[in-house]
Amino acid sequence: MSLAFLNATQHRPWPLNPAPWVMQQRWCELLFAHWSVPPDALRPLMPAGLELETFEGQAWLGVVPFRMENVKPRFIPALPWLSAFPELNLRTYVRPAGAGQSAKSGVWFFSLDAGNPVAVEVARSGFHLPYFNARMGLQYEGQNWVRYASQRIDGRAQPTALKAHYRPTGPVYPSTAGTLEHWLTERYCLYAADPRGQLYRGEIHHLPWPLQPAEAQFDLNTLALPIGLALNTQPACLHFVKRIDVVAWALQRV
Repeated sequence: MSLAFLNATQHRPWPLNPAPWVMQQRWCELLFAHWSVPPDALRPLMPAGLELETFEGQAWLGVVPFRMENVKPRFIPALPWLSAFPELNLRTYVRPAGAGQSAKSGVWFFSLDAGNPVAVEVARSGFHLPYFNARMGLQYEGQNWVRYASQRIDGRAQPTALKAHYRPTGPVYPSTAGTLEHWLTERYCLYAADPRGQLYRGEIHHLPWPLQPAEAQFDLNTLALPIGLALNTQPACLHFVKRIDVVAWALQRV
């Protein structure tokens, strides 16, 4: 994987982390599916020290299925049995409480399902993220369709499932600052909390998202039931990404 994209930083909302990055990975066949939800439905779920972000008064919940590859620590070769697997996220958007407009806006994950049990345990212990084991599959069908299925099988969380198929419907385009799609996707950090409630921030870097318009059909989607929400309507926003290379830094305490 070429790391030339580390030299492209003009699109970032803040400079690159000066510390050495520690992980690299590639995200493929990714769908951003977003539903608008009342802010009061998510605010009680925020940990101490974080506040929910909204766009024009609405909170947003994202379901993001994709395929990981080339996942590896820096300076260590990728291992075929460990470095490639499906992943599925349920997320919303946050910033440190009281930090105002200068805060580093980021992503808060309600859950992350993955099809690799080793990766699940490493992410849970090393990054304090709510990863869970799942039985997952991704298949390619005619006319650019991706068929995606996930069934959580981890006893540490309520069972959930997703069955969907999706595809791009137009050419790649850059999002424009100030638009909803830019606000939803151009985020360069995540927030996590350890069992004691200590907050951490993990920064990432990649090129601007090569978004494509998309269509999707959800045959089963129970990902949000553990947080008391039913996503039984079509999402308000759909975007497809064929591939993007990413590097990540170690967590830092907030």
